[in-house]
Amino acid sequence: MHNKFLRWKFIVGIGIILAVVAWEGISGFQENKTYYVTVNELTQAQASRRHIRVGGVVAQGTIQHHAGQISFRLAQDAKSIPVTYVGDDTLPDTFKDGAQAIVDGDYQANGDFRADKIQAKCASKYAAAPGSKGASMKGPVAAMSGQQ
Repeated sequence: MHNKFLRWKFIVGIGIILAVVAWEGISGFQENKTYYVTVNELTQAQASRRHIRVGGVVAQGTIQHHAGQISFRLAQDAKSIPVTYVGDDTLPDTFKDGAQAIVDGDYQANGDFRADKIQAKCASKYAAAPGSKGASMKGPVAAMSGQQ
């Protein structure tokens, strides 16, 4: 009788551990499955947003380094938004004029974007083959970081 009780106690304990591990795995997957909005989508909303990801192209000639901060314009088609990078991470080598980029941060009510993270890829390095359709700037962040 005592053996049967211990066996059930062990099975229940293992079940609880497996449930916790499964829950952590599912919630971690949901956190990493974050999408971003484009510059056009963000500017159409015309509202400040707390912690959002925005994808676009670094506008030519707009990168400026000053007082420990970097500012630039993130563009899509004819629209662009001013971005100020205030993060502590070193910028990727691929961050330059014309690079596709995703910025994480806060969109202010005045239209400025304060980024704390930047992901970038060089447009020329990943250009579509001639005659094929290029990748659009809309989709999961995993597509930008190569995690497909």
